[in-house]
Amino acid sequence: METNNANERVTARLDLHSGGVDSLPHRLEAVVGGSQRRLSRGAFVVSRIAYSTVGLFLFVLSLELLKKGAVGLRPILTSVDADGVHNLLGFGWLGAYAVMSGSPVAAISLSLFAGGTISDIEAFAMLNGSRLGASFIVLFVGFIMYLTHKRTADGLYIGVVALLTAITLWLPVLPLGILALKAGWFDSIEVSTPGAITSFIDTIYDPLISRADEHLHALFMFVIGVGVLLSAFSIFDRALPNLEQPTLKMERMQNFLHHPLSMFLLGLGVTAVTLSVSLSLTLLIPLSLKGYVKRERIVPYVMGANISTWVDTVIAALLLDAPRAFTIVFTEMAIGGAVSLVVLLLLYKPYSKAVVVTAHRVTQSRMGFAAFLGVISIIPIVLFFI
Repeated sequence: METNNANERVTARLDLHSGGVDSLPHRLEAVVGGSQRRLSRGAFVVSRIAYSTVGLFLFVLSLELLKKGAVGLRPILTSVDADGVHNLLGFGWLGAYAVMSGSPVAAISLSLFAGGTISDIEAFAMLNGSRLGASFIVLFVGFIMYLTHKRTADGLYIGVVALLTAITLWLPVLPLGILALKAGWFDSIEVSTPGAITSFIDTIYDPLISRADEHLHALFMFVIGVGVLLSAFSIFDRALPNLEQPTLKMERMQNFLHHPLSMFLLGLGVTAVTLSVSLSLTLLIPLSLKGYVKRERIVPYVMGANISTWVDTVIAALLLDAPRAFTIVFTEMAIGGAVSLVVLLLLYKPYSKAVVVTAHRVTQSRMGFAAFLGVISIIPIVLFFI
């Protein structure tokens, strides 16, 4: 009996020992895996900081190039007789179509103003035009998805809703904003570039701009500035968080997202984080296809996104060291925000229904969609050339 007990104790010890040895590789694997994850997170953070730093450097460089080279664009605008509110409105609208983003065109408009090529009213009109055409990227992405692997009209529908919302809300901002600028409602709100930033820009960028000015034509500098600006926004996009696959469990948020004010705040917040209305609105396509966002709740999201997208334009105004440029952007934001809130709080149901019904009819047939594309293409062209 004692022998059997002793054997059992020895066997138990061997089993315990064996179990400890067998678990050692798993423990090592867990430790190594944890270290790799930490290294991966560290590399992710470093890469985002690097992208942000390079993007910011190029962004400021592009603004300086655009401001210095703006005078070279004046003969072209004169040759096509592009001056006044309607011409610059169409110019900004078409520019947003061309680059599929409103932010670069908005920055260009402020640079043209700071360079003395256009007036404050014309800069405001061009800013407004950039907002009208900024949502075209959503329609473009939806159209590509429709032609390829996503044979659904949801992407087209969202693009049409985004454009209709931008056009119907921001066109009324144009006359109100011009009135505000002429009457001086916000003239007291002028913010100059902080001295430390001005000194930094003078030290780092002035030698580069002076060298370029000595060897390049002003128009060529402006063209290079546009290219650098687009590159800066592309690099900024790489520094942004990946929102295609949200980490939040959005299934639990569906009830929350059904409320118009909640969707308005969501569009406001997502665009403030991404600094790109194109990115935040394009995000609606996969969210709608997965059923997270209902079609009828897209309108307030677009309304919120179109307000907070001005954050990067405010930064551009500050970096240009033109106090009046800040006033122009503030006027656009204040009046645009006021119009959107009035519609959201007082007129949301009839307004949303009108947009949704129109979008449904436009995407219901190929002829309707073709007619819609024709209208939104012809209007800015006519505005630019008349």
